[in-house]
Amino acid sequence: MVTILKTGTTEEQKKMLIRWFEDQGLRVNEYMDGDQVVLGLIGDTSRIDVEMLELLDIVDRVVLIEEPFKKANRKFHPEDSMITIGGTDSTEATIGAGHFAVIAGPCSVETEDQIIEVAQAVKAAGATMLRGGAFKPRTSPYDFQGLKAEGLKLLLEAKKATGLPIVTEIMNQDHLDLFCDVDVIQVGARNMQNFELLKELGHCDKPILLKRGLANTIKELLMSAEYIMSGGNENVILCERGIRTFETYTRNTLDLSVIPVLHDLTHLPVVVDPSHATGHANLVEPMAMAATAGGADGLMIEVHNNPPMALCDGAQSLTPKQFEETMERVRKIREVVK
Repeated sequence: MVTILKTGTTEEQKKMLIRWFEDQGLRVNEYMDGDQVVLGLIGDTSRIDVEMLELLDIVDRVVLIEEPFKKANRKFHPEDSMITIGGTDSTEATIGAGHFAVIAGPCSVETEDQIIEVAQAVKAAGATMLRGGAFKPRTSPYDFQGLKAEGLKLLLEAKKATGLPIVTEIMNQDHLDLFCDVDVIQVGARNMQNFELLKELGHCDKPILLKRGLANTIKELLMSAEYIMSGGNENVILCERGIRTFETYTRNTLDLSVIPVLHDLTHLPVVVDPSHATGHANLVEPMAMAATAGGADGLMIEVHNNPPMALCDGAQSLTPKQFEETMERVRKIREVVK
């Protein structure tokens, strides 16, 4: 339930109403929609007499929310969320509410020279954050699983060298202590419904990049975001990375319709990953352009300095030169759509 107060409601009147809601066992989220105060109510609202509430002098209207996701719901938070990343030991990056971000880097951190070279290249081309996998979930137990804690150390070296905030994936809540200096924690597609992990991330103070699962609905993605936000961490970035269909010419099927659908349902920023979606480097640029034109708040693109020799996902990785060319085209699209 959402209660929208009339313009001119005093601070004392608002506080009295909030106290009354809390006395009914409800949690209250307060937001501004223009010059009106919006009170989002979380909990069992069945005991609230809506007609009585609407008769109060300070109440403009009451909106009932049928969707099970509350804190992620645009009805609770009409304005787009803007998430600020880094800024202490790295360059500050912003995403959402008109701010466009590009996250780029290799699928896996392999060596110090490799990650620093790629970081310098993507920064020069206009990337605002550096991605790189230290813990790698792989379908085969025999594939490269990442450098783990050592990979995180190398990412931090690249951060020192370039100032780029770093984005990397967590596999297990037991690893959280290793992510103290990571700027954005990524939850991969396979962990989108790892609810115990999501609960733990709800208690941390870092932005979370949440990828849509391979076969998950939009509603399920938003409910996973709700797990994180209900724990107190409202800095969630949603990521579309393609879903599994019957098509085999691409690695997954990139669902670009998810961009306007999510923007209608939620205030959270939406990022698109054309690398994992297509699985082919030659398809990344056109899909990055299409996602940008479709209103995405950012892109996540894999870049490797030597894709044929990459230990993970070389086929979908752009070279630094290809990434530079893609960024130039993305900038042109942004000039049109923004």
